[in-house]
Amino acid sequence: MKTAATTRLKVGRMAAMEWLTQSQTGFRQASRYLLTMRVAIVAMQLVTLAVTQAVAPSFYSTEALLLCLVYGVFTTLIWLWFRQRPPRHALTVTATLVFDLVLIGTWLLKTGGYTNPLTPALLLPIAFGILLVPLRHSIVLTGLTITAYAVEILWRSPVLPNETNSHLPDLYLLGMWVAFSLTAGILMLVVGSLARQIREQQAQLSETRESRLRDEQIIALGLSSATVAHRLGTPLNTMTLLVDEMRAEAPQLGDDLNMLEEQLQLCSGHLKQLSTAAMQVRTAQLETLTVQDWLARLRESATLLWPASRIGWEQPYPEARVAVDATLDQAVLNLVANALTASPEWVSIGAQVTGPDGVEIVVRDHGKGLDISEQGSPGDHVVKSERGLGVGLFLSNATIQRLGGALKAFTTDEGTTMIIELPQAGKVIRGE
Repeated sequence: MKTAATTRLKVGRMAAMEWLTQSQTGFRQASRYLLTMRVAIVAMQLVTLAVTQAVAPSFYSTEALLLCLVYGVFTTLIWLWFRQRPPRHALTVTATLVFDLVLIGTWLLKTGGYTNPLTPALLLPIAFGILLVPLRHSIVLTGLTITAYAVEILWRSPVLPNETNSHLPDLYLLGMWVAFSLTAGILMLVVGSLARQIREQQAQLSETRESRLRDEQIIALGLSSATVAHRLGTPLNTMTLLVDEMRAEAPQLGDDLNMLEEQLQLCSGHLKQLSTAAMQVRTAQLETLTVQDWLARLRESATLLWPASRIGWEQPYPEARVAVDATLDQAVLNLVANALTASPEWVSIGAQVTGPDGVEIVVRDHGKGLDISEQGSPGDHVVKSERGLGVGLFLSNATIQRLGGALKAFTTDEGTTMIIELPQAGKVIRGE
């Protein structure tokens, strides 16, 4: 089991990264981050040329300015391409990042080489490559960046015509600070945003994986229930015929046979209700009722199931409507049954509106309470319990979540409180 869980986790992480490395949607969304990087680099280049011109009016690099314009056109075209027709493979993105390195390196070569304070800009394509393309492509980008820096050292042109200019040290230090600040800001805003998206996707994948595991358990329980229900039909019919025969042969047992017949009819009714609920789930049928009418229906069912139990129905009921089906009725009745098991002498059921969009059904009892691990969000998994707080609670929680609600519980010295949170009618969000 541990190995399987580890494998699923690795697959989940790979799927999260695939969104950015192999997905057209990911490249389309990443295009704005690449645009931010390239616009920032072009802006830094233009500002550097403007400052250099102000310090040394006689110095003017036409080639450097043309490279800035070429980089601006390249930035615009790549952004439009990625937005309209995103690439299908990461190799295309890697090629554009290589072109970034070529343009940045060539511009640096024309404006002082490694003495240019904007040399940290060479790190930006690597940072984006690590997030956007596979590892082998990132390694190639890193090697090309190191090579580009070596070229800046070997074949550089002076940043000023006279490098003994008294303004050069101050200009260089100021440029280093500006380049460092802008590079740090870009990494924080862009790379941080991409990393946050990856973390969010990993969290979504984890939730989806847990939901699928829970659904698999529910399907297994549903198949078992359907099998048992099918098999119970024949014995119930047989017992009904035997009751009729015994009534004819032993009239003195009439009262007992009448009670037995009522119980058999009750069992048959439960089986029919199970079939009806299954049909409603399959056809996604929901019924919109007021909270008062719904709780009145639940009260009638609870009275038939537990005629001798003391169940208090707290009134008045809120003026709200909810979308329900037979499975939700059974989910609430399961919780009532659990409460009666833990506290046969007293159970209370009430309802209240929570904000403009929600309704809460509250079931209270004076029992000893749930296990500490089940408090807060009970029913997330099947548990073993002698008091029945296991499969029924698990299925109830799954049903409530399927209709966009949530099940909560907390225990005090006075007993246990189960809270069923449901959206009001028209706001139901059916689970996947």
